[in-house]
Amino acid sequence: MGDLALIFGVALGAAAAVALVGAGALRLLRIRSITSHISVLLAMTVGAVAAGVSVVAEAMFLSPHDLEVVLITVCAAATVSLAVGWLFGRRLAAAAVWADQARERERRIEKGRRDLIAWVSHDLRTPLAGLRAMAEALEDRVVADVTTVGEYHRRIRVEADRMTRLVDDLFELSRIDAGALRLSLSAVPLGDVVSDALAGAAPLAEARRIRLVAGESGWPVVTASEPELARVVRNLLLNAIRYTPEDGTVRVDAGHSGGDAWLAVADTCGGIPEADLPRLFEVAFRGEPARTRSADGGVESSGGLGLAIVHGLVKAHGGRVEVHNVTGGCRFVVRLPLAA
Repeated sequence: MGDLALIFGVALGAAAAVALVGAGALRLLRIRSITSHISVLLAMTVGAVAAGVSVVAEAMFLSPHDLEVVLITVCAAATVSLAVGWLFGRRLAAAAVWADQARERERRIEKGRRDLIAWVSHDLRTPLAGLRAMAEALEDRVVADVTTVGEYHRRIRVEADRMTRLVDDLFELSRIDAGALRLSLSAVPLGDVVSDALAGAAPLAEARRIRLVAGESGWPVVTASEPELARVVRNLLLNAIRYTPEDGTVRVDAGHSGGDAWLAVADTCGGIPEADLPRLFEVAFRGEPARTRSADGGVESSGGLGLAIVHGLVKAHGGRVEVHNVTGGCRFVVRLPLAA
């Protein structure tokens, strides 16, 4: 029994020494990755076993051949244990990181939903209150002269159009998020789409005294779904016009490079805060100012969805959209596959 106690004590001492070294290594690597920690733990465990066996085998006065056999056996077992442990440790670390990223993504999505509900509730409540007030005034005949009645009717139509656009944006965004968007891809001349979008945005730009400029050449043909591509261009133009001060300029250019077509919409908004650039395509994010007055005096009810829809539609086309500040403003660049 005394020999067994001695063997236990010797093995325990050798294992404890390895454990102390491993604890020091873990302390030094406390800010490193999960894989590093798991690797050190595995090495410490296997090393403690190997050290204990080796010390005991040495103390037992085995023959050189028997001692060599024991050490080779221990090394082989340690190698296999370390390899298998490292492999599964990496998987465990990846699963932990993925779970953490999934939780963070879920928190961001949930926050985006709450923000969206808050924005949309505000953007619906404001025009609805105005509609109700005007409808009650007409119903109670508070206003009777033809000019005022006509103005009330016009305002009701304008507010109804705004709410319709907001509902359309919500429906489009829900299709993108649900993966229910079905694109009918074909060869689409980008110049034609931009020309139509410029014509549609011209009245708003003219009312705000904003100059629309388009490149005269270099318009490529892209592989896209024309209705969705038209919406992308229209949203970018309206966003640029909305945040460009009076007497500013919005410029549209296009070209191709590296097998992709690109479309750029640049404005003179004065630039976007660097902290806002990564969040610009998030749902319900509008930055500051959160709202701008439209040309007819109303508040733009975009719901903060326009750029989120642009991002979703471009991504559905297999392209990408980015934004960066330029001198005096910012520049949105959309990249799409060139048509064969």
